[in-house]
Amino acid sequence: MSSTDLAHRLAVANGDAPADVVLKGGRVLSVFTGELLDADVAIVAEHVAGVGSYDGPVAHDVSGLILVPGFIDGHMHVESTKLTPAEFARAALPHGTTTVIIDPHEIGNVLGARGIRALLALTDGVPIDVYAMASSCVPASALETSGNRLDSAEIEALLDDEPRIIGLAELMNYPAVVSGDPETLAKIEAAGGRHVDGHAPGLSGRALNAYLAAGVQSDHECTTYDEALEKRRLGMWVMVREGSAARNLEAILPMILRYGPDNCMLVTDDREPHDLLTEGHVNNAMRRAVALGCPPQHALVMSTLNPARYHGLHRHGAVAPGYIADVVALPELVEFRPALVWKRGRLVFDGTDVAAFDGPSVPEWMLDTMHSGGTTAASFHVPSNGRDIRVMEVRPGQIVTGAATESPRIEDGATVADPDRDLAKIAVVDRHSASGRVGIGFVRGFGLKAGAFGSTVAHDAHNLMLVGVNDDDMAMAAARLQALRGGQVVVRDGRILDELPLPLGGLVSTEVRSWVADRTVALERAAADCGVTIHAPFMALSFLALSVVPELKVTDLGLVDAVRFQLVPLEA
Repeated sequence: MSSTDLAHRLAVANGDAPADVVLKGGRVLSVFTGELLDADVAIVAEHVAGVGSYDGPVAHDVSGLILVPGFIDGHMHVESTKLTPAEFARAALPHGTTTVIIDPHEIGNVLGARGIRALLALTDGVPIDVYAMASSCVPASALETSGNRLDSAEIEALLDDEPRIIGLAELMNYPAVVSGDPETLAKIEAAGGRHVDGHAPGLSGRALNAYLAAGVQSDHECTTYDEALEKRRLGMWVMVREGSAARNLEAILPMILRYGPDNCMLVTDDREPHDLLTEGHVNNAMRRAVALGCPPQHALVMSTLNPARYHGLHRHGAVAPGYIADVVALPELVEFRPALVWKRGRLVFDGTDVAAFDGPSVPEWMLDTMHSGGTTAASFHVPSNGRDIRVMEVRPGQIVTGAATESPRIEDGATVADPDRDLAKIAVVDRHSASGRVGIGFVRGFGLKAGAFGSTVAHDAHNLMLVGVNDDDMAMAAARLQALRGGQVVVRDGRILDELPLPLGGLVSTEVRSWVADRTVALERAAADCGVTIHAPFMALSFLALSVVPELKVTDLGLVDAVRFQLVPLEA
């Protein structure tokens, strides 16, 4: 900013010059006090110059509306929306989101540092501020096969080369942190004093102290009141997640109601495209928080000022002099459905449409990432010795799973699915190196009665993942996902019921948001026709390969005991 621009802003603030734009007649919510102020908002270029009584050549009448800061998602993966950054912005702006902080480790696990840089390049010219954290766990652990790896030197290079990368992303391999693994500590040191996000489900006591002593400052994996309170008492920022599959707000909110909103923020982490379009983004979490008894001003602070302060974005998060002019006009503080949205002083949502902009083109090299090799029904054959088997148990609304043992159903000497007991086969196929490697287990909780469904969105290595009660349908799903260059599919009785191509890294569609949302709804409907009962089944499936979240998971290397961090046999 030039001294001339700053001088002009000061002149407007002092009332000595007209503002570029004035929002007149509304009430401004102060996130610093929780008060509603009868005041105009004077905007000069991209900043707020003053809050008070102002005039200017361009005035927007916001009478009857409440002016609040643009909403900030302090932790999310844009790839999980299945939308390009441009389409994500078009979907999120009508819900008041003006800034997001992403961890691009989904694309990083597939395409490495080059993929992360390319994803950030796809945000160029998009009217939403996208900041990133340097992905610390690519892969999440040594218990899976990913398409790429990021070591401490590459992380340091990302932090040094890209100003939009502002810290170190979630350290998921918390046992490596706690035990002082040299390479993991080198990644923390590579951050050079920047803030470090955490990911430590259930971590407590001395191990939690060690994790925090290493420099980790936040966590989005709290699932209970006691866990959130213990972490907050030790100075951790609690990111309260309310996504599509993982929903932790109801369990954690009582802690916030008792102790206030300090060191807390509302985040989405992973959000399906149809949920984003219909229910909303961060404003959905705010709406739910208020419905559960949270004061509206506290919900707003946790979605604006708090994430801005945590991430060091000191000119974001408030409608106040000197702050970025990200302003959302709301009719009320219950539903949080915007009437108007300004981004950096520009009206980007007029209540009906998002202002037009051009998004960058996706480079062709990002569309060729499927190398799964050939799989047949025989690839999913599980010989039986008659012993009990380990079973992964899906917990609705959580990414943690249970671990049980069951007597197997045996046919012709093989352990097979048993839909009557809600036991489906689950498999992960290496899709990065064409090794043909397949890890197999059994899962309860989907309710699948017939056929199979599969996806190449499988955190965090994003191998090809399948759930089925029929090996032939599983093989057909795998072949179709290879042909689609990645995506999601439902198969029954040798017939494809529905599919969604996700060619960008096997994670993201190149189509418009409404089409992607419609196809996702159709996929979930097709899965339901096969008996699936769980909410957001594809999102739930995607977490079952995440080898750093308890209790039992599966990767292409086999079943993973995610408490002891080791591979275990199928037989108990």
